[in-house]
Amino acid sequence: MEPLTQLVFFVNGQKIEENNADPEETLLQYLRNRLHLTGSKLGCGEGGCGACTVMVSRYDQHRDQIIHLSVNACLAPICSLHGMAVTTVEGIGSTKTRLHPVQEQLANAHGTQCGFCTPGIVMSMYTLLRNNPRPTQKEMESYFDGNLCRCTGYRPILQGFQSFTKDACPMGVNCCMNKNNGSEQATNNTDGMVNGVANGDAETRLLYDPSQEPIFPPELKVNAHLYNTSLKFGNPSSTWFRPTSLDELMDLKKLYPNARLVVGNTELGIEKKFKRGQFPVLICTTHIEALNEVRLDEHGLVIGASVTLSRIQEAMQSAVDSLPEWKTRIFAAFLDMLQWFGSHQIRNVAAIGGNIMTASPISDLIPLLMAAGAELYVMSKEDKPRYVKMDHTFLKGYRKTDLNPEEILISVKVPCSNEQEHFYGYKVANRKDDDISIVSAGLDVQFQKGTDVIENISCAYGGMAPTTVMALKTMTALVGSHWDESMLGKACNELAADLPLSPGAPGGMAEFRKTLTTSFFFKFFITVKTKLIQEGIITEVLSPEKSIVSLGPRACTKGIQVFEEHTKESPVDIVGHPVAHNSAQQQTTGEAVYVDDMKKLQGELNIAFVLSTKARAKILRVDTNDALQMQGVKDYVCYKDVPGKNSFGVWPKEEEEIFASNEVYCHGQIIGCIVADTKENAQKAAKRVNVEYQEMKPIITIEEAISNNSFDGESNTMGRGDTEAGFAKSDHVIEGEVRVGAQEHFYLETITHRVIPNNEDGCVELYSGTQVPRDLQLYVARTLGIKANRVVVKVKRTGGGFGGKEIRPVATALPAAVAAVKLNCPIRTDLDRDEDMIITGTRNPFLGRYKVGFTSEGKILSLDVHFYLNSGRAVELTQSVLMRAVTHCDNSYDIPNLKVTGRLCKTNISTNTAFRGFGGPQSNFIAETWISHVADFLGKPHKEIRELNMYKENGMKFYKQSIEGCNLTRVWQEVQEKSNYESRRKVVDEFNRNSRWVKRGLGLIPILYGIAFGYTTNFFNQGGALVHIYLDGSVLVTHGGIEMGQGLHIKMIQIACQVLKVPRDKVFLNETSTDKVPNASPTAGSSATDLNGGAMKNACEILYKRLEPYMKANPQGTWESWVSAAYMDCVQLSTTGFFNRTLKWDKENGGTFYPYFVCGAAVSEVEIDCLTGEHEVLRTDIVMDVGRSLNPAVDIGQIEGAFTQGYGLFCLEHYKINPEGVLLTQGPSTYKIPSFRNVPVEMNVHLLKGSRNEETVFSSKGIGEPPLFLGSSVFFAIKDAIASARADEGITGYFRIDSPATPDKIRMACQDRFSKQFPAAEKGSFKPWFVDL
Repeated sequence: MEPLTQLVFFVNGQKIEENNADPEETLLQYLRNRLHLTGSKLGCGEGGCGACTVMVSRYDQHRDQIIHLSVNACLAPICSLHGMAVTTVEGIGSTKTRLHPVQEQLANAHGTQCGFCTPGIVMSMYTLLRNNPRPTQKEMESYFDGNLCRCTGYRPILQGFQSFTKDACPMGVNCCMNKNNGSEQATNNTDGMVNGVANGDAETRLLYDPSQEPIFPPELKVNAHLYNTSLKFGNPSSTWFRPTSLDELMDLKKLYPNARLVVGNTELGIEKKFKRGQFPVLICTTHIEALNEVRLDEHGLVIGASVTLSRIQEAMQSAVDSLPEWKTRIFAAFLDMLQWFGSHQIRNVAAIGGNIMTASPISDLIPLLMAAGAELYVMSKEDKPRYVKMDHTFLKGYRKTDLNPEEILISVKVPCSNEQEHFYGYKVANRKDDDISIVSAGLDVQFQKGTDVIENISCAYGGMAPTTVMALKTMTALVGSHWDESMLGKACNELAADLPLSPGAPGGMAEFRKTLTTSFFFKFFITVKTKLIQEGIITEVLSPEKSIVSLGPRACTKGIQVFEEHTKESPVDIVGHPVAHNSAQQQTTGEAVYVDDMKKLQGELNIAFVLSTKARAKILRVDTNDALQMQGVKDYVCYKDVPGKNSFGVWPKEEEEIFASNEVYCHGQIIGCIVADTKENAQKAAKRVNVEYQEMKPIITIEEAISNNSFDGESNTMGRGDTEAGFAKSDHVIEGEVRVGAQEHFYLETITHRVIPNNEDGCVELYSGTQVPRDLQLYVARTLGIKANRVVVKVKRTGGGFGGKEIRPVATALPAAVAAVKLNCPIRTDLDRDEDMIITGTRNPFLGRYKVGFTSEGKILSLDVHFYLNSGRAVELTQSVLMRAVTHCDNSYDIPNLKVTGRLCKTNISTNTAFRGFGGPQSNFIAETWISHVADFLGKPHKEIRELNMYKENGMKFYKQSIEGCNLTRVWQEVQEKSNYESRRKVVDEFNRNSRWVKRGLGLIPILYGIAFGYTTNFFNQGGALVHIYLDGSVLVTHGGIEMGQGLHIKMIQIACQVLKVPRDKVFLNETSTDKVPNASPTAGSSATDLNGGAMKNACEILYKRLEPYMKANPQGTWESWVSAAYMDCVQLSTTGFFNRTLKWDKENGGTFYPYFVCGAAVSEVEIDCLTGEHEVLRTDIVMDVGRSLNPAVDIGQIEGAFTQGYGLFCLEHYKINPEGVLLTQGPSTYKIPSFRNVPVEMNVHLLKGSRNEETVFSSKGIGEPPLFLGSSVFFAIKDAIASARADEGITGYFRIDSPATPDKIRMACQDRFSKQFPAAEKGSFKPWFVDL
């Protein structure tokens, strides 16, 4: 029978019949481009962020069951969906009909901010409920291992969804945990809604009723046999086969021996994207019965090569539940490893056969399979079937196995264990959830019966060579040994010889990786020894402090949020109350429109960038001939096509070229762009543009810049007193240095623009995700050689910004504008995640060098600190970043003699830019490092030294500004009270005395932060608004700020409602546009509410004053009647509002450098694994002064989100560039932001009661940036834990750890016999895999 060539599947109940299915098209592309279902988002294109998550359902004939799977639509080939049903976020609920309970609960729980990740999170939860209508909280929390959110900090999502779990309180919002004495209100850990309310009114808990869900399309079930047929789809470059029998598969493999077999496309999808893999023939093996078999016999579990990892989990769990414990020890180790393998979305489609045959050297499963002695069954058309044992002979080289090209893996047999056998798997990654291994291991030992004498032992390690390797010499040497300390010592020595790793090996961190090999074995040794003791084979008693060698299982997330309740003075009183985000429901339903969601206009084209592959080079030639001949390509655009100026910067500077003309100064610099009919065609052609270079030596790191005297501008110096005199008076003087690494913004929506030229008068309209429409408007005008009044920039919303969308969007918008004018058609550009990360730059890396003088009591008398900032190839905003860093160098500490100097280092990396906190977090981190250094030097508690040096009320900053009214002392004291700091300090110390390999630590950190734009950029301290009242009484407001998830729009609506005294439903805010509010300041610096809110208040007060006579004349009238009467009297019902603040300051006399200060403090407790460097955040308590909060729900969301982002900066996010300046971390597979299970197990947030701020609208305070630094409380808690581990080794005093505190730094700082076995290679003696910027 000939294969079918028509693809049939269902989407949201609608039957799709596709006659031209493209093997290279993904489900996400089909949904967005063909069906215009744009709720599913492209966040990364590699299955790492979950923004594209959908539910795929299929009928399993053998089990007579409907299977629902959460799937990454960005990886799923459209050809793989024949006979299946796809459900997207649009298919489960809508604001136009009804919201699904999942959507409604997430919106009510304040679980959305920018909203770009929200549809994927909704669909993960929805899929879970379709499979398990009443999951446990633990099951629910684990189900989000494939979803990321950069805004919320995850807590409101988890607490909101907890209402669907078995653990939810049946009383809902009436739970006793919602009750609190006095005027403070709190949320419980059940419904997740701030103050237990949504939109200010109590809500009952939403119950999920599975009977109300849409049914699976009957046609797919009744006619299932019709869909289990052979398929063939093709395009000019690729053919997709789906055989349904083993014979058919054999024939195809014989015909196409180099064809790639595919099941979930989780590996091939990445190869296509990042390795430019070309796969002319793909054979999908999902429908071959022999490859989908799972069978348990007395010897082991036989698993078909196409069986997905999630099915393997089910089968192994069933075996563990039904068989004796001793027989399932290998299965138990696999289950433990599989829970951390990829994500639910990946495990639902990825097959074990693919994992084996790709032969990744950092595979999680191959070490376990090799250690277990798994057996493969392989077949080919010509040769006899054979069995292949997965041992040291199986892997022949990097990603090469013992199988011949025509052979097909049919199944793998994982054996059962025996009574004398103990088997464990180990893995360390930068992040627990959804991360590839740094090092993994499978360790198996079998003893002579009834003894501790080793009969056989297998040690397989991943991440130590180009393949998974077995430590053969170690294995041979240990046979016959007793399971004792002597054997352990021998094993460690043999492993060091068996598993060598050069200092510059791919992946880097050689000493850490080698240390892990012996650390894993030690864990194995202790765990097995404990088992042998329990079995009575060994009589030795293992002391408790030595027997705990791993972190325990994570508990379920919980927390409270406490804020001051404000009494409603009238039904329309809305300021100060927890009102849901303005677009929350649209975000949960996928109806919120982002730039790339906008429907294509007729003739609209896409561009893709030709980027420099060198960090510094002269351009000799650009050859576009091949690219211009490719399908769909219209043109190539470069610097020669720019009608105006080929430059941009921070307005009005001209620092960078739009298109590189003669030289490139960093990897990822834009040289040109290809214009084509689709994004995919443009990207393919852009990769075919050949650029010839003459390379020059780049400068990459701060140290290289210093040694080459590569600086931008002069140094920036501030201070007070006489530092030299202060050092002379000091009892002690110490010096040190510390580094803060780069941080990628990782907003979920990459930078996207849409440019529409107007033929009539030369106007241009831009839709963009920028934070600064003004700069985009001005630079587009200058680039095109027109006036700014002919350029309109519109921003509805942006999917996260964090400073990364201030200036950097200009770099990609200007090429689009040039292309649009040249070709006279609409142009769209939306960057893929890797493109965005390569092009846009990061938070500035810092190197801090300090000298501190202090008394024996710990009072600091003098400080001299130097900051070196890595600017990248241009200054851009780094000068402003430096100014904030300089003015925050003391954090919360009053130093009488202080000198701070900062320099900007010019390097050949992408231009670094603004990031939430704007240099403050790096500067504060360096401050907390030197004050910790003082405490460690004196052997005194850190808390004592901080308090001794902390600013008192009405103190004076070193640049002569009073901190009056900042409440620093109150906040510091209150966070200790709320967190029970003193009693927990004792508990932590006691725990550490009784535990050698697992340690706990506490971090107590303050923040004192100057809000908004400082004196040097005082001109930004202005805001504008425009308000219209229409004759039906509705009100349209707009302002100059950008909604990027921080709740700015809802706060503006609240202000308008409060001043006009109208209910919320009368006020609407559509978008921000340069033709409505001109010259708007950047939405940055935690100032947008202050500036735009002040302007909104001003405009509404003007209008209210105009209406007041009519209200007095007709007090019984309605709002509509007053508006109508005013209109009939020709009263203007529209006005602009304006707000500004003028800062006065000079070096001599001081004054107001910042409008005001915000303070806060946090206590965090962590637990670290001293053997691996992993950690868990057990609890965080935050007290924050936000003044009189305009919206406590929004402000608490900002605090939690900022804290989590700061935690990522200081403890997790490792940005890696190689010595040649090429970025290595180009997406979520290599760059890890915090995930759901990184957040504190317990997270408590308290807003300071009774605080006011008369400088701002309704006495509120800016809150977006200050809490970010409190994430460092986790870093310093980790250092506290490490200090205990070092003390156990007799090592005391200060030690340096740079940020971020990733597992390698934590592990190597702990210092023990295993780490000392592998001393670090001398710097300069090897070429590192990556460098610290």
